[in-house]
Amino acid sequence: MVPRLDRRTLLRRGIALAAGMAGSMAARAAIPPMQAREAAPGCWYVQGLSELGSSGNQNFISNAGFIVTSESVVVVDALGSPALAERLVAEIGKVTPKKISHVVLTHYHADHIYGAQVFKALGAKIIAQQAGREYLFSETARLRLQASRTDLAPWIDDKTALVAADEWIDGPRTLAVGDTELLIQPVGPAHTPDDVVVWLPRRKVLYSGDLVFRSRIPYVGDADSGHWIKALDQLLTFGAQVVVPGHGPISTEPQKDMQLTRDYLIYLRKTMGQAAHDMTPFDEAYKATDWSQFEHLPLFGPANRMNAYNTYLLMEHESP
Repeated sequence: MVPRLDRRTLLRRGIALAAGMAGSMAARAAIPPMQAREAAPGCWYVQGLSELGSSGNQNFISNAGFIVTSESVVVVDALGSPALAERLVAEIGKVTPKKISHVVLTHYHADHIYGAQVFKALGAKIIAQQAGREYLFSETARLRLQASRTDLAPWIDDKTALVAADEWIDGPRTLAVGDTELLIQPVGPAHTPDDVVVWLPRRKVLYSGDLVFRSRIPYVGDADSGHWIKALDQLLTFGAQVVVPGHGPISTEPQKDMQLTRDYLIYLRKTMGQAAHDMTPFDEAYKATDWSQFEHLPLFGPANRMNAYNTYLLMEHESP
């Protein structure tokens, strides 16, 4: 006969196990769908949600792309968790049996790189801009991963690792894979110090990373917004017919659709720059600013005040 104390202990353990299983099942039940879509012949992408990363969405808040060549597959960005990367590999497998030979990381932000270890294990060569090394080996990156193991559990755990690139580039890099030529073009510092875009000149397709946000407020953080605007002007000269942004739906009207990100950055710099110049306290300046042209966009609430504050600090620094 089991002693009473042991029965109670077993009961508590059983309740805890059941609760844990229920929580895990609930998280899995809420997993958002992923479907590979063709943006142009041979150029594919999956589209993340216009949400903040969470356990419920696997951190599926950014886009990733892949290009099918005559020889192999080139992936653009690794998504925000190993589980998402495994799902992306499965989506690629539905399109082609060819191996994944390369992964280009457009920048080292968590929602674009936490899946990199999956591709590394498959033998893919990872390429990124060399400024990403500073973040990769920083205390900021370590603490972010540590926090993500709690905030994004069970999808980010103690087995999730930060993965270094196999090739760090410091300038434009032409990558020829089978019948396809890609240009990996550094455009940072902009959204991050290590931004790159992937341009397919023959197919007129641009994978823009987080230089372009569509249908949502951009994440500015500690961006160099002045150079970001210049980088967008540079991208407009490419003559792209299709743009796969870092966040949001693809664009078949690049001139028009890049304008949202550009206009938002210009407005931040104008309003917060004037406030910094006039030495108006931030809270007062933020409250007095008319945000009506942007407040309808997804993530305005969580992101806009932080974006404005960071821009205010930047403009204080830039002011003569």
